[in-house]
Amino acid sequence: QVQLAESGGGLVQAGGSLRLSCGASGRAFSTLTSAWFRQAPGKDREFVAVIGASGLLRYADSVKGRFTISRDNAENTLYLQMNSLKPEDTAVYYCAASRSFTTRDFGMDYWGEGTLVTVSS
Repeated sequence: QVQLAESGGGLVQAGGSLRLSCGASGRAFSTLTSAWFRQAPGKDREFVAVIGASGLLRYADSVKGRFTISRDNAENTLYLQMNSLKPEDTAVYYCAASRSFTTRDFGMDYWGEGTLVTVSS
């Protein structure tokens, strides 16, 4: 079993930056694929970024060039650096982990409870 806990959300002005963190406990974090998803008000949850156990990366087109996913296996922590934030980035951001490499939310085995990011215009 893996427990995930996000932190770092908050209110930021458009053009600003935030860094989200996700602390993991339980099963060896380094062996898992880790990802970020988000859900805006009234919308479905969507994929943001993923990093595989080997370091393979994928990003949603909407965040490419602005967001960076990374992990610190020694600290069992996943990060999402978000730059040049836009109002449309406003959402609850979720950390997730999977035993296989996937960008699909139904492929994730473990989820955090989410952290709210609000970008004001």
